[in-house]
Amino acid sequence: MNRRQFIRNSALSAISIKPLAGSFQNTKSSDKNIEILNPLGRVPVSMIIDDSTSLVNLAHYGIPQFAEVFPDRYFKDWRKLPREIPDTFVAEFIEWCDLNGVKGKYSMVPYPACTGWLHRFIPGWSKNDLKNSLNLVRNEVTRNWDIHPEMISHTRVIDIKTGLPYPNATPDFMENWEWSQEKSADELASYLSYALNVLKEAGLYCEGITTPGTFGNRNMTNLAIATQEAVKEIYNADVSHFFRNVITDKEKSVAPVVMHKENIQSSDPSCAVHIIGCTGDWFGGWDGLTPGSPEKFITKDLSSGRMVDVIESGEPAIMVCHWPGIYYNGEKLGFNIFKEVVGRLEQKYGADIHWMKLSEIARYWAAKEFVSFEESNDGLTINAPFPAKDFTFSMDMKIRNPELHFGSESLKLTELASSGSIKSNSFSRSKGQTVVCLDLPKGRSTLRKG
Repeated sequence: MNRRQFIRNSALSAISIKPLAGSFQNTKSSDKNIEILNPLGRVPVSMIIDDSTSLVNLAHYGIPQFAEVFPDRYFKDWRKLPREIPDTFVAEFIEWCDLNGVKGKYSMVPYPACTGWLHRFIPGWSKNDLKNSLNLVRNEVTRNWDIHPEMISHTRVIDIKTGLPYPNATPDFMENWEWSQEKSADELASYLSYALNVLKEAGLYCEGITTPGTFGNRNMTNLAIATQEAVKEIYNADVSHFFRNVITDKEKSVAPVVMHKENIQSSDPSCAVHIIGCTGDWFGGWDGLTPGSPEKFITKDLSSGRMVDVIESGEPAIMVCHWPGIYYNGEKLGFNIFKEVVGRLEQKYGADIHWMKLSEIARYWAAKEFVSFEESNDGLTINAPFPAKDFTFSMDMKIRNPELHFGSESLKLTELASSGSIKSNSFSRSKGQTVVCLDLPKGRSTLRKG
């Protein structure tokens, strides 16, 4: 659970207006501040779904493999669990989430528990079953959910030269435990690239990865570099992200961490962002055998709970669950708890929260980390190595009828009566402060006073 402290517990991040001088690095040399707000001035919320894939119930096939390594820890009767989580449930879940504006991350384990390959076939299901399942993910899930590999198998380490699991069922050859802890960035990048290539061949796009168990938890720097290299190699994404840690300690920050950057001042910048979950799996457990409750997330009277703590700190509030627990062996217990939590959050916060995919959160934090500003007679020049949607900031500068100029293009911003209703490409003014929200372009742009 250890992490580098990166940003203070606040909804705002104050930086100074300063000369660009060809640099993206922020300084605090000026007494005129810009405060970068959360996107749309709202607190990001999201949902992380682990241990999901096409068709296979990872708990059914994974528990006996874990038990071979640690029989004293994994003694539950996996035979009673269904082998499949049906696509009818995937469709039901995604439809409900779409109707309620929910976004997040959905894992697609490439070689789930060594049963079969998503880009080839999975024994026990027909090729048509797999084709339909992948089409559902491509056409429905990806609208509002990022896709991640969760390593390759989520159980045994795979020899990427042969595509076969290593024969030794020991912690040193399980993805969940020791194999990753002393690997170099290049070795990890090769492993991640293998996983990403399977998903690419299955027609899926990824800007991030999820780690199973304790994968890489003592090797975070190399994990960040490997994620950046693998995602850039396979998908040519400039901002990659990974989900590794969960923090439930109220005293610790859960803000995303920009861990590695390259070529920031060039035309081809890149970085990796560590996305941190803020809850335990209090839905239905990783195995679909551990009943949860909405109370730990947000109490019935809406007064407390982990999500309340994080949202009111202003940092992204990202829930964590496991797909077998959401399905809960056909009883949908985890799903019903999730519905209740989402309903309570809506009741308490309404438009003060903003559902986002992990990639959107990562990109916003990367843009926020490296953006710089310069005041001029015309207005405000902005230099950003990474674009970001709904980029929102307040400033002391008074501007009238602002226009954003980028290259040969220009866009007039719409004035709104209140920053509480801010939307992309708009601004509001109040008591000498101007709040601006725009789709931040990559490179140099100018916000002219008009």
